Amino acid sequence: MVSFIRFFLASARQSAYIRPMSERTPEPISETKAPPFAEFVALIAMLMALGALGIDAILPALPTIGKDLSVDVPNHLQWLISIYFLGMGAGQLTFGILSDWLGRKRILIGGVMLYVVFALVAAFVHDFGLLLVIRLLQGFAVSTSGVVTRSIIRDLYSGAKMAKVTSISLVVFLLVPILAPSFGQLVLLVAPWPVIFLSMAAFGVIAGVWAWLRLPETHPPEKRRKPDLGHLRRVAFFVVTEPGSLYYTLGITFLIGSLLAYVSLMPQIFEDVFRRPELMAGIFAACAATMGGASILNASIVERLGTKRISHTALIGFIAVSLIHLAWTLAGLETILSFVILQSLTMGLMSLTTSNFGAMAMEKVGHVAGTASSLQGVVSTIGAGIISGLIGQAWTGGIWLLPLGAAGCGFVALAFVALNQRSRLVSSF
Repeated sequence: MVSFIRFFLASARQSAYIRPMSERTPEPISETKAPPFAEFVALIAMLMALGALGIDAILPALPTIGKDLSVDVPNHLQWLISIYFLGMGAGQLTFGILSDWLGRKRILIGGVMLYVVFALVAAFVHDFGLLLVIRLLQGFAVSTSGVVTRSIIRDLYSGAKMAKVTSISLVVFLLVPILAPSFGQLVLLVAPWPVIFLSMAAFGVIAGVWAWLRLPETHPPEKRRKPDLGHLRRVAFFVVTEPGSLYYTLGITFLIGSLLAYVSLMPQIFEDVFRRPELMAGIFAACAATMGGASILNASIVERLGTKRISHTALIGFIAVSLIHLAWTLAGLETILSFVILQSLTMGLMSLTTSNFGAMAMEKVGHVAGTASSLQGVVSTIGAGIISGLIGQAWTGGIWLLPLGAAGCGFVALAFVALNQRSRLVSSF
């Protein structure tokens, strides 16, 4: 689910700097190089799904991993999610720059194969500290499947065709956060938790071999460039000093932090509070479906209502629902049904907010779009991992922590929106 939001944000950032339709070429830039359209979309979706699979599939296994590895503090199990996410954030800029220098295909396949190796190692690790290190490296490696595949899409397609690839990939990709927890739970019924990591490795091998056989090199030598640290410093300075880029990126960071805290806490909520761990996968899927529905709704209304009106209204709704959920839990009225309803609403409103924040963060940095998008992604991903860790470690057994953390993150995001509005007013005088 978290990777779904990251993919949607990247798509939103791309849409912020694509030229108007009348100025774009509607056909693929390099049709002869690419495999048939349907195969290409399926391959891209499968590659992007690796990151989500690494998060969502192990959620049902966290309590079992804790018992087998003698983790005395249950909250520490959340680190298996947070540290993976930190690795994904750190890898984005690294592999994006390397793919511009050395080519897309070798970096993509190399990253996927490293993901496979670390998944295999994780399956045979019997020390929790070492497993955390492996998860960090696994997340770092799998970041190639997001940042490099987005570059490949931009290399091959433009205009309406590019939008079509992204949209169809998103629909296919959404199945991962819906199905992965159920897959992990199914594995646990017939096999020990290391088999989940072996399954990740098998999935990665299939995706990597398929890409090696069928995916062309889309970034020819004449277009490649060596890393330019001076240029990177200049772009970084511009990205962090342009108010829209800075404040909306920070807003995204806190909102995704609340989402990641939700993902990390789900096993403990259903194990320790509801005492129904077998229901977690289905409820997780329901919330993911709500986020997907919100993204579809956004696509249908954004041109009519605008990104600012939708995102600001959705953010206020996000805070309001979180506060209602907080009051409901503190009153002792929480049930599984109320949890599903209120949490689904929270996640849907968050999806409406972050997807439009992503586009607005790119509004004034389009001339350095590729590097700016990577830098914003690094900040939001690593920052969200830290924020979710702080929220998760405060868990003492009460569901109230989840809506409290969401409301707090929502208020901080709203403060960043206010700061951006103030900077626009100041600059207009």
